[in-house]
Amino acid sequence: MSWFYLLLAGLFEVVWAVGLKYSDGFTRLWPSVTTLVAIAISLSLLGLSLKELPISTAYAIWSGIGAVGTVILGIFLFGESVSALRLVCIALILTGIAGLKLT
Repeated sequence: MSWFYLLLAGLFEVVWAVGLKYSDGFTRLWPSVTTLVAIAISLSLLGLSLKELPISTAYAIWSGIGAVGTVILGIFLFGESVSALRLVCIALILTGIAGLKLT
């Protein structure tokens, strides 16, 4: 279950990262509430995953899922640039996540 908790924690990290953009500096109520709830859920699930996983691995994977997911949603939701170098960097993050999972 720890890996499942970690995956969900990473997905909720993406939610709160994107929520920060929609909250407009915490000036919009519902995006701000959604962001704060997603932060609480993400950190709680990360904490649950740490019962069995090493912190170095779990934290790196959690932040990697968040980074990759946020970049992908930034491209689709906010029209951020898609360059070859950016895609290579995403691939490197994914490779690192896979490597940590396998070791």
